[in-house]
Amino acid sequence: MTLLSGRNALVTGGGSGIGRAVALDLAASGVIVTICGRRPEPLHKTVQTIVAAGGHADAMVCDLTDSDAIERLAENLLETSGGVDILVNNAGFSSKVRSTRHIGAEEWRSVMDINTLGPAMLTRALLAPMIKKRSGHVVMISSMAAIRPGVMAGAVYSSAKSASRAYMDVLAAEVRQHGIRCTTILPGEVDTPILENRALPPDEEARNLMMQPEDISAAVMMAVSLPQRANVLEIAITATVPRDMSKDVEAALSRRD
Repeated sequence: MTLLSGRNALVTGGGSGIGRAVALDLAASGVIVTICGRRPEPLHKTVQTIVAAGGHADAMVCDLTDSDAIERLAENLLETSGGVDILVNNAGFSSKVRSTRHIGAEEWRSVMDINTLGPAMLTRALLAPMIKKRSGHVVMISSMAAIRPGVMAGAVYSSAKSASRAYMDVLAAEVRQHGIRCTTILPGEVDTPILENRALPPDEEARNLMMQPEDISAAVMMAVSLPQRANVLEIAITATVPRDMSKDVEAALSRRD
């Protein structure tokens, strides 16, 4: 038994990367986990892993750029479990084009929608039961790009993650009086599938210097496992050893499509 046993959690983007690691760790702590994402196969694999280990999990397919799909997801959770105790807004992706000179409107919209608008609308839809219970925890997986924007992260990803961080600051100020905790996680480079969107996807040597999804999950678990009286507002995490990113930046500046 842990402090988290029996609680309900929703982890977006739970089929791979950080979301999968968080879902596995929450389930191992006795949390009843729901994961969502756009692709059913990775979601089902995560659920199977959790169930095989004796945990409880379910999966729902949801496109978090679709406001109607977000509402349906929230309604389903409200009907089946009365909402969630822990919401981990993790789903996100970066643009393929990073340069301010080349990125177009469609990529701007899609990256802003999944990283900023989607989490805000999902949080709004699930907030009322938390306020009624006077407890709950909203976690946002943002990025170090919110603190240190640059060409590597790209114009729109940096902007979207900065916006998500600002949103969490406002949310925290508004709901803390209702007993709801808000935590923003700001990871640097993590070895996840999102790296394949880069103009120069990192090789094995570069990935070996990066953090792994379980490192970020450890930070999430620390925050949500604290007693209700304590809250971590932000956690910024970077790799211990820096790496030379000059070729990555050069590639990002030149990519047009």
